[in-house]
Amino acid sequence: MTRTSGASGGGGGGQQQHASAAGKLPRKRFYRARAHSNPLSDSHFPVPVSPDEVDLSQHYPRYFPADNGGGEEAPPPPRIRFADVGCGFGGLLVGLSPLFPDTLMIGMELRDKVTEYVKERILALRASNPGQYDNISVVRTNSMKYIPNYFRKAQLTKMFFLFPDPHFKEKNHRRRVISMQLLDEYAYVMEVGGIIYTITDVEELGEWMRSCLEKHPLFEAVPDEEIKADPVVKLLFTATEESQKVARNGGQTFHAIFRRISLQEE
Repeated sequence: MTRTSGASGGGGGGQQQHASAAGKLPRKRFYRARAHSNPLSDSHFPVPVSPDEVDLSQHYPRYFPADNGGGEEAPPPPRIRFADVGCGFGGLLVGLSPLFPDTLMIGMELRDKVTEYVKERILALRASNPGQYDNISVVRTNSMKYIPNYFRKAQLTKMFFLFPDPHFKEKNHRRRVISMQLLDEYAYVMEVGGIIYTITDVEELGEWMRSCLEKHPLFEAVPDEEIKADPVVKLLFTATEESQKVARNGGQTFHAIFRRISLQEE
């Protein structure tokens, strides 16, 4: 594996990069991609050997300036606290950014063109809204393989899995992004009290994700009264392209929201 130097993704067109620098949002027609990718296939992109190898200054230059002044002892650098797994076109990140302006968050996306679109979208938002959206970024990676390469133990406070690929065929259920095995990894990188948010418009997948979370000893369901009071929950139903499509078509959604808990032997 190789060291990463930033948000990995395919190169966008020159016109789109100039548009982002000028504060104009990129157009999706320049970033056509399949709806989903096979997470078990081999993809070629840089992967950090460990979280220490992730160059956060490439993602959040405002928080990691090149010149820190030298003289005074610098405060401990901030860490990424939210991860949107399979972030798509970045709608959730854009919605979360003003709600948590001092919290670093990252989208993790496997499709190269979609990753590039999100990068350009964020650059455009920063250019047209100075001082805003500096806390969000995106990286092209396979989160089903490399979550521990990006995050330390107990680093994350929120993880999001919004409208993941349902992988309908039973032989492909091992490709699902929520499973008992993968929940072990998510539990490792989440702090006690952290929250996993899942939502889908496929009832069977919704039941699958809830069942996995209910069976796992390190997660418990968040009570309904807390869910209703959580400002993040509304974004699950409104912020992403998929959620908006479901709403337009009058479809149903199925969510499961669980908290990371502790075991005495941890």
